[in-house]
Amino acid sequence: MTTGSDLFDPADMNWQGVTLTDAAARQIAHLVESTPGLQGLRLGIKASGCAGFAYVLSEVTVPPPDCLLCEQGNAKLWVELAALPVIDGTNLDYVREGLNQVFKFHNPKARHECGCGESFGVEAE
Repeated sequence: MTTGSDLFDPADMNWQGVTLTDAAARQIAHLVESTPGLQGLRLGIKASGCAGFAYVLSEVTVPPPDCLLCEQGNAKLWVELAALPVIDGTNLDYVREGLNQVFKFHNPKARHECGCGESFGVEAE
């Protein structure tokens, strides 16, 4: 299986980064304000599901050295450098779906998703 870091040479990339909607930034800021020691969230990927990758959000209490920091207001999102080839250009949103509220990923590189929506796939450029 190809991993994100196998798909690129960092010197050849024109990085767009990861952006946050206002709703996502407000939710991250709310989590930071309500959780002692929390500085923000970390976004990465893992091999998963039938489509290939799954997004992984985790809490950050100590800024990780292997990440790119994306900030919007009081919201901090650290993006794993190894994941950038797969998620660069992604917009992170926070939406209400029925009774649930969830982070949603709008990734222009995602070419297909599995039926349950838990994983996504990309095509090497």
